[in-house]
Amino acid sequence: MAFYAARQPILDKNKSVYAYELLFRESLANVFPDVGDDEATSKMIDGIQTNLGLDSLTQNKLAFLNFTHDTLLNRYPLMLPNDQVVVEVLETVRPGKRLLAAVKEIKEAGYIVALDDYVHEPVWKHFYPYTDIIKIDWQEMGIDEVKEVIKAIKPYPQIKLLAEKVETHEEYQTALDLGFSYFQGYFFSKPEVMKGYALQPSQMALAQLMAEMAEPEPNVNKITRAFEIDVNLSFKLLKYAQSSLFRRSTEISNIKQAIVAIGQQELRRFVSLMFTAQFKSDKPAELTVMSLARARFCESIASLPRQKEDKSSAFLVGLLSLLDAMLDTSIDDLVDKLPLSNQIKDALCKGEGALADYINLVRRLEKAEWDEANFIAQKVALDTDRVAKCFNEAQAWASERAQIATQED
Repeated sequence: MAFYAARQPILDKNKSVYAYELLFRESLANVFPDVGDDEATSKMIDGIQTNLGLDSLTQNKLAFLNFTHDTLLNRYPLMLPNDQVVVEVLETVRPGKRLLAAVKEIKEAGYIVALDDYVHEPVWKHFYPYTDIIKIDWQEMGIDEVKEVIKAIKPYPQIKLLAEKVETHEEYQTALDLGFSYFQGYFFSKPEVMKGYALQPSQMALAQLMAEMAEPEPNVNKITRAFEIDVNLSFKLLKYAQSSLFRRSTEISNIKQAIVAIGQQELRRFVSLMFTAQFKSDKPAELTVMSLARARFCESIASLPRQKEDKSSAFLVGLLSLLDAMLDTSIDDLVDKLPLSNQIKDALCKGEGALADYINLVRRLEKAEWDEANFIAQKVALDTDRVAKCFNEAQAWASERAQIATQED
């Protein structure tokens, strides 16, 4: 049985990833209300221990995990490492003496405790001494009520506020101004201000390289010369080729050796990776990770049975699907400047074709919108268990590659 997981980034004030909330299901069709809260939490813990593992999902970041009333009373969080998990008390949990005793014990065992989708009631004040984070649903709670919560927790300085379902930069800025410490939602993956943007010469050179490697028979000499005239790019390629990812037995001493050693497919990934990694430094690094994960996912599902799309095209579509957010401008304007096929342009700008279905599918999976993801998977004749495997693998693959791409020279 495949194990389905979506991870949603939680950013700090600097828009760096603080943690991931992990959301699990047994299959794309297995969604609430078909699965009870207690069963979902139990399967989540089992899945972490026997299938995926926290390390592969969160890349050394904290994992926010939901716990129900009964799973808290049964001390299920104590089965997980206290230095990797944030225990979320679900919004459906009703406060009481037994729950308070359980939360106190969990806190004293060294866990971070969060109150999920918090609804402000006086009874929760008994939990404040053992609470580290209060999650506020930004779409549900009004500003006046938020201010009441801020006033109530003032005697407990250890409590930080987390705004979830933050979808715009205006919402993020308002929450930041109110003193929130953490932010969850997809505000960071949308353009802040639509404006014109001119691609730099180095970016255009990389775009040309991507186009060359999409040819049926790429010209290795032409690709080598393109690298050799850019010292910084050459240095990064050599470091990439000699990284532990490839476990090379011999040293690489020149550009052509590096190109041949890593192969055409991995070279295409490297150039595409560098193309996205060099954009604005004030953008969250999670954008690069997400774009790489989308690229890898689209490439992987294009390789599955009954799929007719080119793997290289699928990879590029996934990679470029967040380019508008990276550059704060229209995807139409950006794509128009790049040497891309009409099929890729139609997928990105018009949402047309199977490649567009791949992008829509990965977007739904990112947000744990399982019903919609299941519908799209069936539409394009994808086996849902294979989809889950591709999605999980793509997240871990992207995090590992992004660390190499964005490290300092």
